Amino acid sequence: MGVSVSGDSRSRPHWFDDEAGPVVRPYAMTRGRTTSTAQHRLDLIAVVVAESYADDPEADQTLSPEHVDIVELCRDAPQSVAELAAELDLPVGVVRVLIGDLVDEEMVHVTRPVPPAELPDESILRDVINGLRAL
Repeated sequence: MGVSVSGDSRSRPHWFDDEAGPVVRPYAMTRGRTTSTAQHRLDLIAVVVAESYADDPEADQTLSPEHVDIVELCRDAPQSVAELAAELDLPVGVVRVLIGDLVDEEMVHVTRPVPPAELPDESILRDVINGLRAL
């Protein structure tokens, strides 16, 4: 069973259609890595903030285009891991590894929202406000 070498496109097998564009496997973007050193802190609601001194990530030749995109997106406003994955149209696992790389390079830092269990009770805040008003 051979493949025709003629110029007739009907004789060539296609495993994708012409509109698919270039195909890059997600693990190729992470060089086969599935975790990073900062992986444990990167849940979906973790917020990624670009460092102020990360002015021109494109000048860093060690960064991939996806790394640069993450820094650019976080420069204007902090972004959650979920928002970055959606904006870049990449799997969350890939985005976590890429963010971990950027944390290691000190291009971004990650903060976590305060869990609701650690927030002060609303009644305590009202008592504080009322006490301040009484002064």
